[in-house]
Amino acid sequence: MTNREGVKKIHDDYYQQKGRRTARFGLAYIGLLLIAVNLRVSFVSVGPVLTNISSDLELSSTAAGFLSGLPLIAFAVFSPMAPAFASRLGLDRALWTSLLILSLGIVLRSLTVSGFIWVGTATIGLAIAFLNVLVPSLVKRDFPGRVSRVTGSYTATQAAFAAIGAAVVVPVAQTSPGGWRLALGIWVGLSLLAMGVLMPWLRRTSEDMAQNTALTDSPYKSPWASMLGWQVTIFMGLQSIAFYVLMAWLPTLEQSLGVPAKVAGIHLSAFLLVNVFASLAAGVILHRGPNQQFISALSGILTFVTFLGLALAPDLMLLWVFLGALGCGSLIVIALSMFSLRTASHPQAASLSGMAQSVGYALGAAGPVMFGGLHDVSGGWSLPLLVTAGIMAILAVTGWFAGRDRVIGARNLR
Repeated sequence: MTNREGVKKIHDDYYQQKGRRTARFGLAYIGLLLIAVNLRVSFVSVGPVLTNISSDLELSSTAAGFLSGLPLIAFAVFSPMAPAFASRLGLDRALWTSLLILSLGIVLRSLTVSGFIWVGTATIGLAIAFLNVLVPSLVKRDFPGRVSRVTGSYTATQAAFAAIGAAVVVPVAQTSPGGWRLALGIWVGLSLLAMGVLMPWLRRTSEDMAQNTALTDSPYKSPWASMLGWQVTIFMGLQSIAFYVLMAWLPTLEQSLGVPAKVAGIHLSAFLLVNVFASLAAGVILHRGPNQQFISALSGILTFVTFLGLALAPDLMLLWVFLGALGCGSLIVIALSMFSLRTASHPQAASLSGMAQSVGYALGAAGPVMFGGLHDVSGGWSLPLLVTAGIMAILAVTGWFAGRDRVIGARNLR
């Protein structure tokens, strides 16, 4: 072989390998976004038709509230089980199986069989709990150099489709003969689409599987025994309180101040829309600089100002809605990114994700209950808003510590 032929072969091999890497990145990215599409829409879409469900099934207000909160309870209960599930099946198979469980849950929820709405909703919660935990592990494995940007993209995608689902479900329920059952059942199409696209993931090469097994079997420090793990967990939990309190109570708060229900709904839609752009922006900004301390603390301060402003100057409602959306949209990206940024391997990332999301969603579910209880006790909005503002101040401080450039189990000397 001449020197020219040798150079040409090296050149061709390089571009073939580059092409394969680019194609693999593209397929992995598309698969990730398809998983993200399914992370919220199937349970967020229940809220707009909850009145129809309650009327059809003769549910009390308490039962209806429990039905809407059941996925959050499932998130808290099942999230710690996801790492062991992925360890047994492998990450790719665990993700695909979770989508299969999600599809089953959506179908069961829509069947006209007594009690199946509860079984289906719990099954949906189980599936999404596993997906929520395992997606950050997938990002850690397949996009180690693009954690924040990829996390921002998939977070924005799930928020966008949640907003679409909330807007679409009512017209479908009103115009279709299947009513609310069909309106909730159509989302099985998204999970089946994701399963079809991700099917090649189940046929990974033996070399890839061997590498994955070796990494999974390697020891790592448990985040449950790490101060850094608890800082990330508390950060995840407190930021979830901000989001779920605003989602649950903002329309009611506005209407009590004289804002028409339709306008309050528009404000909530605007909140979700700004969330999408805030998530994308946070994904771009997060990787710049030596750590995430400043953006973590600043985002927490935005939510602090939001609740304080709602308590002291409710006439500036749109300003607080905008600041709250900026804070919540960036906080969730930061929290999810930390599962990868603060761990040494994707199994450890799954373990931290399971821990943080279990505690986080428990706090997220308790937040609106606490807020409503304080309102009942005080008879007004000032006390719950000020207490939540105090919690957001703790969030900002926690973000400063969790945002340091540290890895669980490493000798962090910086």
